[in-house]
Amino acid sequence: MANPVGSSARRFGALLSGPMSDRHISQHFETLAIHAGNTADPLTGAVVPPIYQVSTYKQDGVGGLRGGYEYSRSANPTRTALEENLAALEGGVRGLAFASGLAAEDCLLRTLLRPGDHVVIPNDAYGGTFRLFAKVVSRWGVEWSVADTSDPAAVRAAITPKTKAVWVETPSNPLLGITDIAALAQVARDAGARLVVDNTFATPYLQQPLALGADVVVHSLTKYMGGHSDVVGGALIVSDRELGEELAFHQNAMGAVAGPFDSWLVLRGTKTLSVRMDRHSENATKIADMLTRHARVTRVLYPGLPDHPGHEVAAKQMRAFGGMVSFQVEGGEEAAVEVCNRAKVFTLGESLGGVESLIEHPGRMTHASAAGSALEVPADLVRLSVGIENVDDLLDDLQQALG
Repeated sequence: MANPVGSSARRFGALLSGPMSDRHISQHFETLAIHAGNTADPLTGAVVPPIYQVSTYKQDGVGGLRGGYEYSRSANPTRTALEENLAALEGGVRGLAFASGLAAEDCLLRTLLRPGDHVVIPNDAYGGTFRLFAKVVSRWGVEWSVADTSDPAAVRAAITPKTKAVWVETPSNPLLGITDIAALAQVARDAGARLVVDNTFATPYLQQPLALGADVVVHSLTKYMGGHSDVVGGALIVSDRELGEELAFHQNAMGAVAGPFDSWLVLRGTKTLSVRMDRHSENATKIADMLTRHARVTRVLYPGLPDHPGHEVAAKQMRAFGGMVSFQVEGGEEAAVEVCNRAKVFTLGESLGGVESLIEHPGRMTHASAAGSALEVPADLVRLSVGIENVDDLLDDLQQALG
């Protein structure tokens, strides 16, 4: 689908950041994170792209070709820089930045689906994604069903002749389930469906779904990509140029785009993604190990543990195991809530992926919308977003919270 607005943005973006295929070939992730989309401003030489806080742009002529932009809903130079950065980090051909992760998901579903189409979603999907399917998408006449995406046979059995997409979170939220991306890519391909992977928990530093056969990567940029709990955003990255053009058309038509300052904040965050994710993963590994030995903990969910059912797959497709840990507490729901309330270094709050550690009770907080459904989470579950503080302080805090 032709999109002259998107084409104009890419022409101007080339002035800002240079040809991606020439500048970034064979560069390592850490280098791409700092330089992709981040070339010095051509007008001033500023090494950080400016925040183009503007709604409209002076045109070169009426109806003529323009080297710049026309309206910031359609495209904005700061957002273009971020979108190029995201595409480079995920190894995609097109990145698109949105006002939130759910806005990105909404745009994707409206682009891919028509009334009567069907989607397979995980049986432990993020509560917001479940709500989008159960309360919004279903009203368009789109059908959906759940499956254990860690089991390719279960996904294959859930697919119907009308299935247009298979939706995956790996690791999943909040049960830290692992899906073999390459295996499900083949299952989806055999059915003529697209594989969508929510890569929020892993980030492209730890896992690159497009290289494993996925068609679309979804991110909540609010989380690890931004990394500082100071921005809300979302993204789609694709491996197919035509699909990228279709998504860009819908993004412009629907309007839920990332603003210039939000784009700048995420672009700042991706520069340190690798060092942050290393520390998140290191701390989470030590915390998961401690929890496995605590008398009040009945189960620890972390793919880095050798007894995790998805450990071998995670080790194959991930660089490290990430910063999210969930665990179940002896004593049921009230005991789990008490642990959350007793924590001091871990902040009681929703969201995840910031430098500070967070603790929450999914059943009453992030996943409350799934109560009473097939996706309801255990009442005794506690979820940790392990930050980059000194790990000894985090371990001590959990010890006292558990009592």
